[in-house]
Amino acid sequence: MNAKASFRSFEESTEADWKIIQNDFPVTQALAAANIIEQLRILERDDGGFPVSRLEHSLQTATRAAEDGRDDEYVLCALLHDIGDTLAPMNHPSIAAGIIKQYVSEANHWMVEHHGIFQGYYFWHHIGADPNTRENYRDSPYFEYTEEFCHKYDQTAFDPDYTSAPLDTFVPIIERFFVPQTEAATAAYSALR
Repeated sequence: MNAKASFRSFEESTEADWKIIQNDFPVTQALAAANIIEQLRILERDDGGFPVSRLEHSLQTATRAAEDGRDDEYVLCALLHDIGDTLAPMNHPSIAAGIIKQYVSEANHWMVEHHGIFQGYYFWHHIGADPNTRENYRDSPYFEYTEEFCHKYDQTAFDPDYTSAPLDTFVPIIERFFVPQTEAATAAYSALR
Protein backbone atom coordinates (compact mmCIF):
# COMPACT_ATOMS: atom_id res chain seq x y z
CA MET A 1 0.00 0.00 0.00
CA ASN A 2 1.32 3.42 -0.91
CA ALA A 3 2.00 5.97 1.79
CA LYS A 4 -0.61 8.72 1.99
CA ALA A 5 -0.46 12.27 3.21
CA SER A 6 -2.10 12.82 6.59
CA PHE A 7 -3.69 16.29 6.26
CA ARG A 8 -7.40 17.07 6.11
CA SER A 9 -6.86 20.51 4.58
CA PHE A 10 -3.99 22.15 2.76
CA GLU A 11 -3.52 24.46 5.72
CA GLU A 12 -2.61 21.39 7.82
CA SER A 13 -0.26 19.92 5.21
CA THR A 14 3.44 19.48 5.85
CA GLU A 15 6.55 19.22 3.75
CA ALA A 16 6.53 15.46 4.45
CA ASP A 17 2.97 15.22 3.08
CA TRP A 18 3.97 16.98 -0.12
CA LYS A 19 7.00 14.73 -0.50
CA ILE A 20 4.66 11.73 -0.51
CA ILE A 21 2.46 13.39 -3.12
CA GLN A 22 5.41 14.40 -5.29
CA ASN A 23 6.84 10.89 -5.14
CA ASP A 24 3.51 9.50 -6.32
CA PHE A 25 3.18 11.92 -9.25
CA PRO A 26 4.72 9.60 -11.89
CA VAL A 27 2.10 6.98 -11.02
CA THR A 28 -0.68 9.56 -11.26
CA GLN A 29 0.69 10.69 -14.63
CA ALA A 30 0.77 7.10 -15.86
CA LEU A 31 -2.89 6.81 -14.92
CA ALA A 32 -3.55 9.87 -17.07
CA ALA A 33 -2.18 8.04 -20.12
CA ALA A 34 -4.45 5.06 -19.47
CA ASN A 35 -7.40 7.40 -18.94
CA ILE A 36 -6.68 9.19 -22.23
CA ILE A 37 -6.79 5.87 -24.05
CA GLU A 38 -10.02 4.92 -22.27
CA GLN A 39 -11.60 8.28 -23.10
CA LEU A 40 -10.72 7.76 -26.75
CA ARG A 41 -12.44 4.37 -26.60
CA ILE A 42 -15.52 6.05 -25.14
CA LEU A 43 -15.71 8.17 -28.31
CA GLU A 44 -16.65 4.98 -30.19
CA ARG A 45 -20.06 5.03 -28.47
CA ASP A 46 -21.18 8.30 -30.04
CA ASP A 47 -21.43 9.55 -33.57
CA GLY A 48 -23.45 12.69 -32.79
CA GLY A 49 -25.23 12.22 -36.12
CA PHE A 50 -21.96 12.38 -38.07
CA PRO A 51 -21.20 9.73 -40.75
CA VAL A 52 -18.60 8.07 -38.46
CA SER A 53 -18.11 7.70 -34.71
CA ARG A 54 -16.18 10.35 -32.85
CA LEU A 55 -13.38 7.82 -32.36
CA GLU A 56 -13.27 7.03 -36.07
CA HIS A 57 -13.07 10.75 -36.82
CA SER A 58 -10.12 11.08 -34.45
CA LEU A 59 -8.42 8.03 -35.93
CA GLN A 60 -8.94 9.31 -39.48
CA THR A 61 -7.52 12.70 -38.55
CA ALA A 62 -4.44 11.14 -36.93
CA THR A 63 -3.96 8.58 -39.70
CA ARG A 64 -4.13 11.26 -42.39
CA ALA A 65 -1.55 13.34 -40.52
CA ALA A 66 0.73 10.33 -40.01
CA GLU A 67 0.46 9.27 -43.64
CA ASP A 68 1.37 12.84 -44.63
CA GLY A 69 4.63 12.52 -42.69
CA ARG A 70 3.75 14.68 -39.68
CA ASP A 71 5.81 14.08 -36.56
CA ASP A 72 4.49 12.17 -33.55
CA GLU A 73 3.62 15.32 -31.60
CA TYR A 74 1.42 16.55 -34.44
CA VAL A 75 -0.16 13.10 -34.84
CA LEU A 76 -0.87 13.05 -31.09
CA CYS A 77 -2.63 16.40 -31.40
CA ALA A 78 -4.61 15.16 -34.39
CA LEU A 79 -5.67 12.10 -32.39
CA LEU A 80 -6.66 14.00 -29.25
CA HIS A 81 -8.11 17.19 -30.76
CA ASP A 82 -11.74 16.07 -30.19
CA ILE A 83 -11.24 13.97 -27.05
CA GLY A 84 -13.58 16.27 -25.12
CA ASP A 85 -16.48 15.92 -27.57
CA THR A 86 -18.57 13.72 -25.29
CA LEU A 87 -17.61 15.60 -22.11
CA ALA A 88 -18.20 19.20 -23.22
CA PRO A 89 -19.38 19.31 -26.83
CA MET A 90 -19.52 23.11 -26.97
CA ASN A 91 -16.09 23.54 -25.39
CA HIS A 92 -14.24 20.41 -26.47
CA PRO A 93 -11.18 22.20 -27.91
CA SER A 94 -10.36 23.58 -24.46
CA ILE A 95 -10.42 20.10 -22.95
CA ALA A 96 -8.02 18.70 -25.53
CA ALA A 97 -5.79 21.78 -25.26
CA GLY A 98 -5.66 21.41 -21.49
CA ILE A 99 -4.61 17.77 -21.75
CA ILE A 100 -1.75 18.38 -24.16
CA LYS A 101 -0.53 21.81 -23.00
CA GLN A 102 2.49 20.65 -20.99
CA TYR A 103 3.62 18.17 -23.63
CA VAL A 104 3.49 19.90 -27.01
CA SER A 105 4.78 23.00 -28.75
CA GLU A 106 3.02 26.34 -28.53
CA ALA A 107 1.99 25.98 -32.18
CA ASN A 108 0.37 22.59 -31.67
CA HIS A 109 -1.33 23.70 -28.47
CA TRP A 110 -2.74 26.80 -30.19
CA MET A 111 -3.91 24.68 -33.12
CA VAL A 112 -5.83 22.29 -30.89
CA GLU A 113 -7.25 25.07 -28.74
CA HIS A 114 -8.56 26.99 -31.77
CA HIS A 115 -9.45 24.20 -34.19
CA GLY A 116 -13.18 24.45 -33.41
CA ILE A 117 -13.35 28.03 -34.64
CA PHE A 118 -11.28 27.22 -37.71
CA GLN A 119 -13.37 24.13 -38.43
CA GLY A 120 -16.43 26.39 -38.43
CA TYR A 121 -15.22 27.84 -41.73
CA TYR A 122 -16.50 24.70 -43.45
CA PHE A 123 -20.03 24.51 -41.99
CA TRP A 124 -21.08 27.41 -39.77
CA HIS A 125 -22.96 29.03 -42.64
CA HIS A 126 -25.32 26.01 -42.46
CA ILE A 127 -26.16 26.65 -38.80
CA GLY A 128 -26.51 30.41 -38.80
CA ALA A 129 -23.03 31.24 -37.55
CA ASP A 130 -20.29 33.27 -39.19
CA PRO A 131 -17.88 30.91 -40.98
CA ASN A 132 -15.28 33.67 -41.08
CA THR A 133 -14.98 33.95 -37.30
CA ARG A 134 -11.49 32.52 -37.64
CA GLU A 135 -10.47 35.83 -39.25
CA ASN A 136 -10.45 37.30 -35.72
CA TYR A 137 -7.21 35.32 -35.28
CA ARG A 138 -5.56 36.32 -38.58
CA ASP A 139 -2.72 38.05 -36.70
CA SER A 140 -1.72 34.86 -34.89
CA PRO A 141 1.54 33.30 -36.04
CA TYR A 142 -0.35 29.98 -35.97
CA PHE A 143 -3.28 31.01 -38.17
CA GLU A 144 -2.10 29.27 -41.34
CA TYR A 145 -0.85 26.27 -39.36
CA THR A 146 -4.29 25.76 -37.83
CA GLU A 147 -6.03 26.52 -41.12
CA GLU A 148 -3.97 23.79 -42.77
CA PHE A 149 -4.76 21.27 -39.99
CA CYS A 150 -8.48 21.80 -40.41
CA HIS A 151 -8.34 21.77 -44.20
CA LYS A 152 -6.08 18.76 -44.73
CA TYR A 153 -6.86 16.52 -41.78
CA ASP A 154 -9.84 17.52 -39.62
CA GLN A 155 -12.65 18.52 -41.98
CA THR A 156 -11.89 15.61 -44.33
CA ALA A 157 -12.02 12.92 -41.63
CA PHE A 158 -15.68 11.86 -41.82
CA ASP A 159 -15.40 9.28 -44.59
CA PRO A 160 -17.08 5.94 -43.75
CA ASP A 161 -15.05 4.28 -46.53
CA TYR A 162 -11.66 5.49 -45.30
CA THR A 163 -9.42 2.88 -43.68
CA SER A 164 -7.85 4.46 -40.64
CA ALA A 165 -5.18 2.94 -38.44
CA PRO A 166 -6.60 1.31 -35.30
CA LEU A 167 -6.26 3.01 -31.93
CA ASP A 168 -3.57 0.51 -30.85
CA THR A 169 -1.32 1.96 -33.56
CA PHE A 170 -1.26 5.26 -31.68
CA VAL A 171 -0.90 3.90 -28.13
CA PRO A 172 2.94 4.02 -28.24
CA ILE A 173 2.76 7.74 -29.09
CA ILE A 174 0.38 8.39 -26.19
CA GLU A 175 2.65 6.42 -23.87
CA ARG A 176 5.76 8.30 -24.99
CA PHE A 177 4.19 11.65 -24.23
CA PHE A 178 2.20 10.84 -21.09
CA VAL A 179 3.88 7.96 -19.21
CA PRO A 180 6.96 9.10 -17.27
CA GLN A 181 9.87 6.76 -17.78
CA THR A 182 10.15 5.51 -14.21
CA GLU A 183 9.75 2.00 -12.86
CA ALA A 184 6.76 2.98 -10.68
CA ALA A 185 4.99 4.72 -13.55
CA THR A 186 5.59 1.83 -15.93
CA ALA A 187 4.29 -0.68 -13.38
CA ALA A 188 1.19 1.40 -12.65
CA TYR A 189 0.47 1.87 -16.33
CA SER A 190 1.02 -1.83 -17.12
CA ALA A 191 -1.40 -2.82 -14.36
CA LEU A 192 -4.14 -0.77 -16.02
CA ARG A 193 -3.63 -2.22 -19.49
